[in-house]
Amino acid sequence: MDTVNSLFLLAGFLIALSILASRLSTMMGLPLLLIFLGLGMLAGEEGVLGIQFDDYSLAFLIGHLGLAMILLDGGLRTRLKTFRVGFRPALSLATLGVLVTSTLVGVIAMWIMELTLVQGLLVGAIVGSTDAAAVFSMLSGRGMRLNERVGATLEIESGTNDPMAIFLTLLLIEILVGDLQDVSSTLLFLVTQFGLAFVIGLGGGWLSGKVLRWLDLAPGLYSLLALALGFFVFGLTSFLGGSGFLAIYLTGLMIGNQPGRHLNFILPVHDGLAWLSQIGLFLVLGLLVSPSGLLDYALPASLVALALIFVARPLAVLVTVTPFFKFRWREIVFISWVGLRGAVPIVLAIFPVVGGVENSALYFNVAFAVVLLSLLVQGGTLPFMARWMKVEVPKGVTPNHRGPLGILPENDYEMFVYKVENQELDDVPIRLLRFPSGAVISALFRQHVMLHPKGSTRLKLGDVICVIGRSDDLPALNRLFSGDAKLKQERAFFGTFTFDGDVLMRDVASVYGLMLSPGENDMTLAEFVSLRVGGHPVVGDDVDWHGIHWVVSEMKGNTITRVGLRLY
Repeated sequence: MDTVNSLFLLAGFLIALSILASRLSTMMGLPLLLIFLGLGMLAGEEGVLGIQFDDYSLAFLIGHLGLAMILLDGGLRTRLKTFRVGFRPALSLATLGVLVTSTLVGVIAMWIMELTLVQGLLVGAIVGSTDAAAVFSMLSGRGMRLNERVGATLEIESGTNDPMAIFLTLLLIEILVGDLQDVSSTLLFLVTQFGLAFVIGLGGGWLSGKVLRWLDLAPGLYSLLALALGFFVFGLTSFLGGSGFLAIYLTGLMIGNQPGRHLNFILPVHDGLAWLSQIGLFLVLGLLVSPSGLLDYALPASLVALALIFVARPLAVLVTVTPFFKFRWREIVFISWVGLRGAVPIVLAIFPVVGGVENSALYFNVAFAVVLLSLLVQGGTLPFMARWMKVEVPKGVTPNHRGPLGILPENDYEMFVYKVENQELDDVPIRLLRFPSGAVISALFRQHVMLHPKGSTRLKLGDVICVIGRSDDLPALNRLFSGDAKLKQERAFFGTFTFDGDVLMRDVASVYGLMLSPGENDMTLAEFVSLRVGGHPVVGDDVDWHGIHWVVSEMKGNTITRVGLRLY
């Protein structure tokens, strides 16, 4: 009984402390995952609490459970429309990129640490893939809004690159323990990992989404059923020899892209589950490491980490992305920098321990040191790099709160809550607002008192407005309620003047005295900009033409609808 009570006491204390310590991330700019790892190490056998934990099998199980929940949540929040610009480069990075990174790091590790080639390559394979937990956490938790091309590539890559890393790790372990099968069986294993994951993940996810839309359940049960179905797909895929990690990511992707009331109940719960998984996973991995053992490998592991960050990852991105896909050089630099390592390398480093590989402590401690430096160096500088490489786009205004009304099973009406901060709306009658035709004001609050709005009611700064509408009304509503600071930020980025995407280039050229090539006269501005960026434009794409910057400011699907003009 004392053991059970102690477990509850320590678990509650550490999780609560991790959540409270997350404020340090905001105050000091430290990556959250680094804080969770540090707390785990402080609570370990050489730390303040002196907790002895060396059960690698249990850590392996917790690692799989935590990563599965994180990947499911990541898939739920990834929109399929981002695949139009991110899928092909992400898949290239998730396969060839991991192979190139692992090989380069392996050769460097062999030279630095005086290992055999196979041992060095095993080090490279363990740290060769980016980590979904780290990437999802850093990109969503640091308040950055990257342009769609960059953000989609990084998120899809981190969600799909585990099979290649696992394949390389298991292959090299088999070589080291003398249990390697023939080459055909090895290649079949790789194909099976990807093939089964795609078939079962996409099929199971599509079917799961249909079931969740069809069933009428208590609100709290939708998230549990989604989690159960995701775990079932993970287990089935792994049992048949595929990659459960990739399959559960694809399952979340298919569930999250089938609209319905179920998502309103699933997403908030899974956000909490993903955070709990990250905290628990990194605390356990922090408990598992011994700081004194880590110090024994600190110098060579640091050199390997620096080689990974500054040599292997950039070269892998250059080799696998640049020749085949249209990326700006600034985007290439940023993608190279966001090669974040996290839980996956540490979990993979447990494979040699479980597999009985000689000197397995080396792989675990090196992987841990690489993760620490990656989170510290790369994770800690992400906001700075995003601004420096100009891959961020302005956030704009979004509702303070929003929630479905539960009236319709699909495309439901929602309540959007805005605070009036735009000076241009002060003392303006409601009837003069340029509201979307399908949206109405349902309530207005002024100094905590609810008013009944009429057409003659004049808005005041600080008013809180409740609007009933649909998600299609959001762009117009966000523009309407944009505050002065947001408007200035957007105008500085997109330009003071904007044009419809369907305006003809000859009309634009005649107004500004610009020269066109013969084939460009009958083009629309949208077609011209899309051609200049190499197809698949995204919001924030910038075309410098005759000293004028033409910036994509709005899109609908694959079509540019608004283009800003910036004169500097």
